Amino acid sequence: MTEILVADYSRSSHQQAILLLLDAYARDPMGGGEGLDEDVKSTLLPLLATEPGAFSILAFVDERPAGLVNCFQALSTFRAKPLINIHDVAVLPEYRGQGLSTAMLKKVEEIASARGCCKLTLEVLEGNRIARRAYEKFGFSGYELDPALGQALFWEKKLS
Repeated sequence: MTEILVADYSRSSHQQAILLLLDAYARDPMGGGEGLDEDVKSTLLPLLATEPGAFSILAFVDERPAGLVNCFQALSTFRAKPLINIHDVAVLPEYRGQGLSTAMLKKVEEIASARGCCKLTLEVLEGNRIARRAYEKFGFSGYELDPALGQALFWEKKLS
C-alpha cells in the first residue's frame, strides 16, 4: 500500500524518513554522490520545523520510506503572489517507476493551490533525463520571459 502525506517535523518516524531519504538522494550521482554531513543530519530537522513556509511530502510503500519532496514557499515579485520552490525530489531506487514522484508532486500542487500560489518552481540537472521527462510530463518547462533571450539558467555562488 502507498501513502503520500505531509511530513510532521515533530514526529520521530517522519524525521528519520526525511534524513534517510535525503541522505540516499545525496549519495546518488544526481544528488552529488556524497552523503549528508553529520552536522546537517543533526541540524536540518529543527531548521525545517522553524522555517516559515517549509513543508515536506513523504511517500511510504508498505509503511517503508520510499520518497521525499522538500518545498519552500517564496514570493513571485512579478505576480505579487506566493510560489512553491520544490527543492529536493527523491525516490529510492527500488521504488522508482511506480509513479511516486508524480503522486508527491500532485500533493505539492494541491498545497500550492490551497495557499494561493501562482506557480511551482524546481531545478533539475541537464543530464538527469529521467527526471526531466517526469517533470515535463507533469507540466514543467524551462523558464523564459522572451524566447529570443533564451531560458533562464540556475547559477550559484557558494559561501563558506
